[in-house]
Amino acid sequence: MLREKLAQKEFVVTMEVDPPRGADPWPVFTAIHDLADQLTAVNIADSPTAKLRMSPIALASLVQDRLRLETIFHLTCRDRNLLGLQAELLGAHALGVRNILTLTGDDPKLGDHPEASGVFDVDSKGLAQMAADLNQGQDYYGRELDNATDFFIGAVANPGMEDLSKEVGRVQEKIAHGVQFFQTQPVYSLEQVERFAAAANTDVPFIYGIMPVKSVKQAHYLNEHVPGVHVPDEMVTILEKDGAAGGMEYLCNLVQQLKPHVAGIHIFPMRQYHLAEQLIEVL
Repeated sequence: MLREKLAQKEFVVTMEVDPPRGADPWPVFTAIHDLADQLTAVNIADSPTAKLRMSPIALASLVQDRLRLETIFHLTCRDRNLLGLQAELLGAHALGVRNILTLTGDDPKLGDHPEASGVFDVDSKGLAQMAADLNQGQDYYGRELDNATDFFIGAVANPGMEDLSKEVGRVQEKIAHGVQFFQTQPVYSLEQVERFAAAANTDVPFIYGIMPVKSVKQAHYLNEHVPGVHVPDEMVTILEKDGAAGGMEYLCNLVQQLKPHVAGIHIFPMRQYHLAEQLIEVL
């Protein structure tokens, strides 16, 4: 299990999956079936970028049942009020889905239902605290539940943020609210990881994000438009010379460099699951 492997300092590999835009889960099963034995867990996103997708809790339960692959379900504060969030958590626990990634969530105006209301009764820290309270057998207002939950509570971090002290402050606040592990935005150098780990200075495990870059154009886009994500000049030069294949070779080398120093990697395959397989093979 993810929790036990992290506690025992075993290297873990997780991967991001978007639920289908429809009622059929089989495309997801097909996409990740061949990787199921090689992953520690798979993340199931919660209507990412505020676009309609299947329930992450329902899909997580199906993946665990059909593929025998542990899941980390995302839960955002965007779509549910205090009552709904707690109800979802209790239901997830009943289905055996115990790993949660707590997220504030994207504004609905950015997605395909711009007239939907964003709830945001709490943010990601409040959601983590809510899950931690349920683990203690009480609801949001401290009232006793019939049964306690046993969630393994995760959150996100961004090692590449320019104001590193501010990001470390966010990490510390999340830990204080019950977060037990982190998954990060994509990183592209060992030096970036080492700098962030030294600043964070915590025993809470971090699973570092790895995302393939296919072109120089994509690298420039990430550098210019995605806060905290920086593709270094060395990788851009390789992309200019050798294209996507060179970019993958760079990332495979990076994964090998990271392995002795981090709790694990979290792959963003961008629906190109064969690239995830290449990254896993080098481990």
